[in-house]
Amino acid sequence: MTEGLGARRAALQILDAVLRRGQTIDAASSAIRNLFAPDRALAVAIAGETLRRLPDLDALIDSATRNRLPDDSKARNVLRLALAQKIGLQTPEHALVATALPLVDGGPRRLVHGVLGTLLRRGVPLMEAPLLPPEVERRWGETWGDDVVAAARRQIARRPALDLTFIDDGEAQAFAAQQSGVSLAPRHVRIESSSVTELPGFGEGRWWVQDLAASLPARVVPSEAREVLDLCAAPGGKTMQLAAAGHAVTSVDASGSRLGRLRENLERTHLNADLVEADALKWRPKQQYDAILLDAPCSATGTFRRHPEVLYRARPRVIAEGAELQGQLLDRAAQWLTPNGTLIYAVCSLEKPEGEDVVTAFLDRQRGFRLLKPVGLPDFASMGGDNSGRILPGLLESDGGLDGFFIARLVRAD
Repeated sequence: MTEGLGARRAALQILDAVLRRGQTIDAASSAIRNLFAPDRALAVAIAGETLRRLPDLDALIDSATRNRLPDDSKARNVLRLALAQKIGLQTPEHALVATALPLVDGGPRRLVHGVLGTLLRRGVPLMEAPLLPPEVERRWGETWGDDVVAAARRQIARRPALDLTFIDDGEAQAFAAQQSGVSLAPRHVRIESSSVTELPGFGEGRWWVQDLAASLPARVVPSEAREVLDLCAAPGGKTMQLAAAGHAVTSVDASGSRLGRLRENLERTHLNADLVEADALKWRPKQQYDAILLDAPCSATGTFRRHPEVLYRARPRVIAEGAELQGQLLDRAAQWLTPNGTLIYAVCSLEKPEGEDVVTAFLDRQRGFRLLKPVGLPDFASMGGDNSGRILPGLLESDGGLDGFFIARLVRAD
């Protein structure tokens, strides 16, 4: 077998699973058996680079074919993968051809060979600001404006840096100096991507991996809140933030396996929280809480820098279903607050129906709550005109950018 062919076959399977069946890259890759870890990592990287540039790759392919290939044809997918390797992974051209053609054995091999040869002779562009899916560009353009769309195009082509959250800010500052990193907020360090387990301090549990934007909601929880509930808690970065800040934390998640990983992270970081495996829509707590952090399930379109497939999964129906669930979770959580308690609502979504619109509808239903300006955020965090916090593409772009996020601080008025 041609060297590296197994990884390319796996990448083809992953791409098909994402585009035809709406799976995540992680779910699609975990379903592939008999693949060594390095080949699996390469397959994920190839599929990811393809999804980052899909509209531009298709335009390139269409420029070299007399008759347009069907969107879901194997020939188109093989060409997409080959060109993405050239652009995003700098794979040598001879390796592209050698690993692409066996993927279409018994099919239009001559066609793929001819199109790929034509495009390689022309010279493949870098695609440093590739187009997003048309429906995403339209939706975000109407909601956030053309500048945000342009920033998202630039960011999707770049691999994000590695963000770490520290228990102690002094250690964070020292780590940043030692590792040529930068601290963009208290207890935060950003460095170039690296092998996480080999970094100093990992074994001692002094920090954990967490996108800087994802660390913002827990920063808004009032320091004086004693009993804090973390709903939909896994994978647990926010639970560890809350525990490190001295809160008594109860963490609820419906996934036992994800809670297992959270338990391992708590053990590694020597932090404590009560873990509860339960569906938040059915669970009934035995007490009320001074603060509740609800980082709700959503379309996750704000994570497109690391997970470009979300832009193909987040169709209007998915967004609408997410908004319905988020409203239900907010109404449940509202019942469990102490008087004058704080409910922090957050989603890693760039969709207004999952952010601002959910909060507006909640306030219409729950007259005993007020939307107040989030406190405790770093200076760079932008504020919406309605007192909510909105992180958009383009923010801190010169420092590596952020995931998209929405944060609202809802305070019980009685």
